[in-house]
Amino acid sequence: MPPRQLALPFAHVPSHAAADFLPAESNAAALAWLADDARWPQRRLVLFGPAGAGKTHLLHVWAARTGARVLAGPALAGLPPPGAAAVDDADLAPAEPLLHLLNANAEAGQPTLLAARTPPARWTVALPDLASRLRAAAVAEIHPPEESLLRALLARLLSDRQLQVAPPVQDWLLLHLPREAAALREAVARIDRAALASGRRITRALAAEAVAGMVDETSETSDPVAFPAAPALL
Repeated sequence: MPPRQLALPFAHVPSHAAADFLPAESNAAALAWLADDARWPQRRLVLFGPAGAGKTHLLHVWAARTGARVLAGPALAGLPPPGAAAVDDADLAPAEPLLHLLNANAEAGQPTLLAARTPPARWTVALPDLASRLRAAAVAEIHPPEESLLRALLARLLSDRQLQVAPPVQDWLLLHLPREAAALREAVARIDRAALASGRRITRALAAEAVAGMVDETSETSDPVAFPAAPALL
């Protein structure tokens, strides 16, 4: 008997292309602000929303369109040079480098896009000058995803990993998982690992095993939810 081949896992790298972002009512306001950075007060915008809602994706889309740098907030240090910039996890950035970047870009007339999970009013900011600049910035919220976006996102996540999952299994996942984009991303990653490790096709049983501990227990006794079909853009 020939030796069994081992399936080797490969790190999944999500796409940040503009065509891969799923527009919806929950992110429409944010998209409108990003489309017109010339109207940002002092050329600054703070984008906030829950984990997995697409903030990092939108930062990369805007940066690709404008030629801006994408910076990790916690890694900011020293005196960042002026230039269009998109700062992810900006609420975790050291105060002095972030203040310097905002001041340098304001003087140079360059836009600065900041992203975080919460609005700047809820950040812990020790420097009064930084706090005043954040208060004066435009703010755009990405709201929790609606049902149609959750269904479209699940289909996209499965397709990105080339996972074949029957519609009834997808329905089960949507019904039982928390109503959050981050939960869907984690669930699909778990299912991918479980299918790879077991060599089994993805059934409801395998999916349930993979997402054990993530399932919303309250949904077990709730009435079934009718999910709308995925948008035509998919």
